[in-house]
Amino acid sequence: MTDVKTVVHFLRHGEVHNPDGILYGRLPGYRLSDRGEQQAKIVAEFLSGRDIAYVVASPLQRAQQTAMPISAMCRLDVATDERLIEADNRFEGLKVSVGDGALRSPVHWPKLWNPLRPSWGEPYLEIAHRMLGAAHRARAAAAGREAVCVSHQLPIWTLRRFLEGKPMWHDPRRRQCSLASLTSLVFRGEELVRIAYVEPAGGTDPKVTGA
Repeated sequence: MTDVKTVVHFLRHGEVHNPDGILYGRLPGYRLSDRGEQQAKIVAEFLSGRDIAYVVASPLQRAQQTAMPISAMCRLDVATDERLIEADNRFEGLKVSVGDGALRSPVHWPKLWNPLRPSWGEPYLEIAHRMLGAAHRARAAAAGREAVCVSHQLPIWTLRRFLEGKPMWHDPRRRQCSLASLTSLVFRGEELVRIAYVEPAGGTDPKVTGA
């Protein structure tokens, strides 16, 4: 089994209905927008013909919705893995846009003391480790075939940087993880041999609040 090729796709969910522009994080009730639903269908069409054996998603509504067109196409149930959930963030429920958000208030500044960890939320290393666990669970479930894991921008990008041996602290404006994008891990046996990235639904601004 050491030479068996397995591909684990990490799919970022589609656009979310967020009229107030808040950082919604793990808050319940944030569903896909009409555009987000269309993005999910585009990804399903992009993956048609692939040998997908396993579909799993974060427990959050937007991720579960994004997985549905793929699961329907493949006639597979959507599994849930808590390790794919959005990163915890102490600014959850607030606006954090530059110039008009919570970051302007001195009451929040103590949360920003260490961007390398980061001090305002779940440590990057913990995110990377749980996401890697989810990746290997999906690899084992789809051995010799392909798996789709629906997750969120920061966890996917953190995992990619960890696997590429790059510092996990980064400029959020430079994340290569658009809405409904696929970051694909190619394994030979248990060994990661390649990371690929594609945007079936087109590129989006990585600075979109709460995405």
